Amino acid sequence: MKVLPQILREVYPFKSHFLDVGGGNRIHYVDEGKGDAIVMFHGNPTWSFYYRNLIQELRSTFRCIGIDNMGCGLSDKPQKYAYRLADHIANAQKVIEHLKLGRFHFAMHDWGCAIGMALAERWPERIESLIIMNGAAFHSSRIPFRIALCKLPLVGDLLVRGLNAFVLGANFMATAKGLDSVIAKGYRFPYDSWKNRIALRKFITDIPLNTKHSSWETLTKVEDALFLLSQKKILILWGNCDFCFTEWFLEEWKKFFYGAYVVCYEEAGHYVLEDMKNEAIATIRNFMICAKKPDVLLYP
Repeated sequence: MKVLPQILREVYPFKSHFLDVGGGNRIHYVDEGKGDAIVMFHGNPTWSFYYRNLIQELRSTFRCIGIDNMGCGLSDKPQKYAYRLADHIANAQKVIEHLKLGRFHFAMHDWGCAIGMALAERWPERIESLIIMNGAAFHSSRIPFRIALCKLPLVGDLLVRGLNAFVLGANFMATAKGLDSVIAKGYRFPYDSWKNRIALRKFITDIPLNTKHSSWETLTKVEDALFLLSQKKILILWGNCDFCFTEWFLEEWKKFFYGAYVVCYEEAGHYVLEDMKNEAIATIRNFMICAKKPDVLLYP
């Protein structure tokens, strides 16, 4: 495992935990604080680093669990691994079962929405609330050209694994306000070689755009069961400057969860927790406190 340099430990000051999920492959996660649990699911090309400020803010009153998907962050990066949506869902489930969590809140971003929603649908009676940020858990053929380019054979390998264009591009294009040098380094840190960028490439090729794709059925099952969660207390935080998950995706979420509490940030991009750190974290904290009170209703 790579060791975080001190400059990153200062902004990501968490103890590392690992769980072997099979075949000697270990998932890394952080487990900070006590109280009601909030489990955090990240997307591509981030890792639990995306949730560092939320964890530090909430761990005084909540148990904060941030999971690194296989191949991401400080998790192992096996080269002979499928890296399918179903694999990420199964790994996250193993972590949650290992921790013997009872009831919990889920926070989800990007691909983490599909992973988190799949698990929420398996345990609807254990869900306190759901927090959705710029992502999807349903089918769409909408894919920006720059990401479609990264799906191409050979070209995608060169861009994502060779030139690290996906991570470097995200450091600029996923935020409307920019990242300082230390935070940008934090996002790049786990993905410093062709070998260590395998999951980033696999995530892109795993985007199911047709019925023949290996993950099409998995995502279909997630989408078809979203109605099971429609009565849950749901917060949607959305950066309106997202070039990938545009407002079209937000409107789709509203169709599934018409009773969700929706907060949009006109000056935020895909990394909404970076662009609107203080405002978003305060909103999440207040929402989670209210979600525990059965007599409190939340309206959009």
